Amino acid sequence: MKHVLVLLFSTFCTLAVCAQQNTAPRNKSAAGGAAGKFFGRIVDAKSNKGIDAASVELFHKNNDILAGGMLTKPNGDFDISNVSVTDSFRLVVTAIGYAKQELTVAFDKAARAEAEKDLGNIKMQADAKYLNSVTVTAQKPALQMGIDRKVFDVEKNVTSTGGTAIDVMRNIPSVTVDVDGTVSLRNNTPQIFVDGRPTILTLDQIPADNIEKIELVTNPSARFDASSTGGIINVVLKKNKKLGLNGIASIGGGSPSIYNGNLALNLRQGKFNFFANGSFNHGGGRPKSETYRANKDSGVVTDYFNQFAFTNRIRRFQSVRFGMDYFLDNRNTLTLSQSFGGGNFTNNEDQNQDYYDVNMQPTHFGYRTSDDKSSNNRSSSQLIFKHNFVESGKSLSADINYNHGNDKDNTSIVNTYSYPDGSVYAPASNVLNDGSGRNNQVTAQVDFVDPHGDDDKLEAGARMYINDYASVFNSYALNNGAQTKLPVSNNYKYREMVNAAYITYTGKWLGIGYQAGLRAEQSKFDGELVDSSRKFGYQFPNKINNIFDALFPSLFLSKSIGDGQELQLNYSRRVRRPDFWQLNPFVNIQDPFNIRMGNPALKPEFTNSFEFNYNKTYTSGNFLGVLYFRNTTGDITRLSDTITADQFQQLHNAAVDPSAIVGTFINSAHQNRWGAEFTLQQKIGQQLDVTPTFNVEYKKIVTGIPNNGLDNEGLNWDSKLIINYRLASTSALWNKWSFQATGEYQSPEVVPQGKRKEMYGVDFGLRKEFLKNKATFVFNINDIFNSRKRGTIYDTENYYQDSYRRWDVRSFRVSFTYRFGKADFQLFKKNNRGDSDTNGGMERD
Repeated sequence: MKHVLVLLFSTFCTLAVCAQQNTAPRNKSAAGGAAGKFFGRIVDAKSNKGIDAASVELFHKNNDILAGGMLTKPNGDFDISNVSVTDSFRLVVTAIGYAKQELTVAFDKAARAEAEKDLGNIKMQADAKYLNSVTVTAQKPALQMGIDRKVFDVEKNVTSTGGTAIDVMRNIPSVTVDVDGTVSLRNNTPQIFVDGRPTILTLDQIPADNIEKIELVTNPSARFDASSTGGIINVVLKKNKKLGLNGIASIGGGSPSIYNGNLALNLRQGKFNFFANGSFNHGGGRPKSETYRANKDSGVVTDYFNQFAFTNRIRRFQSVRFGMDYFLDNRNTLTLSQSFGGGNFTNNEDQNQDYYDVNMQPTHFGYRTSDDKSSNNRSSSQLIFKHNFVESGKSLSADINYNHGNDKDNTSIVNTYSYPDGSVYAPASNVLNDGSGRNNQVTAQVDFVDPHGDDDKLEAGARMYINDYASVFNSYALNNGAQTKLPVSNNYKYREMVNAAYITYTGKWLGIGYQAGLRAEQSKFDGELVDSSRKFGYQFPNKINNIFDALFPSLFLSKSIGDGQELQLNYSRRVRRPDFWQLNPFVNIQDPFNIRMGNPALKPEFTNSFEFNYNKTYTSGNFLGVLYFRNTTGDITRLSDTITADQFQQLHNAAVDPSAIVGTFINSAHQNRWGAEFTLQQKIGQQLDVTPTFNVEYKKIVTGIPNNGLDNEGLNWDSKLIINYRLASTSALWNKWSFQATGEYQSPEVVPQGKRKEMYGVDFGLRKEFLKNKATFVFNINDIFNSRKRGTIYDTENYYQDSYRRWDVRSFRVSFTYRFGKADFQLFKKNNRGDSDTNGGMERD
């Protein structure tokens, strides 16, 4: 690993040197080339009076690199010097109480070596219009829909403020979240990225207040990881790039046992942009779960069992993230970021177990307590280099990401049994569990983009991904003061490696836009049970005959049919590799009646995905309709059955019930999904907008194993409705209130051997902005009716079980946020010429 990192760092240095050598001189101070000056005046559009202290920023047109900036003088005058005369720029002007103004500016081609250009009076419009004494402020929609992706603006989501990324996901169309916090995109498990790269963070470890936007890609092209069968959800974190010092501070609290805080700072000056944030999140709750089971023998009921449990849960998360952008020159940028995070969790469960004979008469009872304490620590390091060529849109970027994590878990379990009269039915069972793990991930990637005119573009890149994981789990039964190590203990490690390269070409032919791409991935998984020296895993491709297992083509076709309408047909081939918990043969006995274990013999599944999209954009909204089909071979499917006599004999000291159900995974022959999804974003008047989403799907599972009861098929659907209302009034008390309500419903869904039961929930939030939009107050309620729980029904020859469980309960939160900043803040002192001591810094006379 050390040699790999040294090699990658050397590659970065080489790229940086080559890029700078190929870059034409950009300004006088950098290379002695021609430099010029823009000047003008910022004025009120109605009065033509100059605006004092307006922020004027000059960016290079084809990137986000700052070329200069300043605050206007009392009469509105500004001037920005030492600017390249051969480039085009984007001038951005902002002022309190005015709408942002953006202009494209450039010097005349006949500019002399020392050029000056007068931009004249730039007029600023007030940011609000007064109609019938009601203030109406234009807002960018919270959801922006495109053919290939949806972008969700998290800042406009009221109900997730003060929460985590899980709360954000519950309020995004097409996305569903189950009671364990597992996220699904169109009933598939998506790949989660943070800032476009893999992460070992769980979504409940990312504060909602740190997220800028969420990007949904339902059918990724060859440019993206092939292991994104279920699509991609990219979490984009906030990183401010405004001039000067800017910050956001927030604090909140609620019930049950909720409190949180967040502080984000950003400083941009000259060639540097520094950013940092820290957060803390604490939450609690006491969810309930229930199980009702009838055990069978050849389909005939023999006895009954009921289980009721309450769990007192406490979750604590903390994180720190910091970094900087360094603009080496106008075309080369280096970004370095580092984050640290961790969590501490407590779960204390009380469980009542009732046993009945075939006549529903009680035979005995059980009482189980489980006290679990766990913790984890995470860190992530990222180094990014980007070079923009002279040609518009042409770029080369490279990055290295290193993620590290470790975790610990300790659990104490006590199970007692009694007859209905209170006498002892069986000796008590005591179990102690002690586990730890560590994880290291390295991702290195290079991407090249080369446009050819307005319609054609070549993209290519390469990627290396290495994931090392190791865990040790020991479980002991306590009998008369003596410890007996149980066979559920294991010492497990693995290495996963994926090497990939891709190429895509975008063009237009006969009015039809197209993007054709091919991705090649070589993957290898090596797992080992250390104590037994048992090894397992897979390699794709493992011989030349199955080279197609390493190739993942994609094709996107699009056609504009006028009047804001567009059609698209796309295809991609994807792979889903089994994860750690699906492969790990570790036996989870947290619930003694529903045991879970992995299957080290699992192989990857492959999916052919087709989509037909229709997108219509009109004045008051947007409509997106999608028809899709997915064929998955080797589908990773959950299998459940009652515990065998041999398994129970191995676990009899672990407080496991003799009629327990054991859940594991197998590779089915195939699974087919036919579906349709409709999303409408409709603005009603100036203050109300609604976003309904409806997804219907028919699923058929074929295992290829005769007479096992796993094959199943059926129809399921889910819907979501998001309503936003903004109150506008001349009264300071009632103006700038906004309300949001989100409701979702998931219908029953077929699974092997049974079905998932319906699930629904409603969230509500309100927001008030004040102190000239610098401060925000938010109150929200998650799961108003306390109804968000996941139920499952299994029906086989050996048992019938109806159960539900939940992870969260209804919660209330109040949050206060304050934004602050100083555009003329200077960290670096000025030199004798009055300029910032770094080129491109902010100036003010």
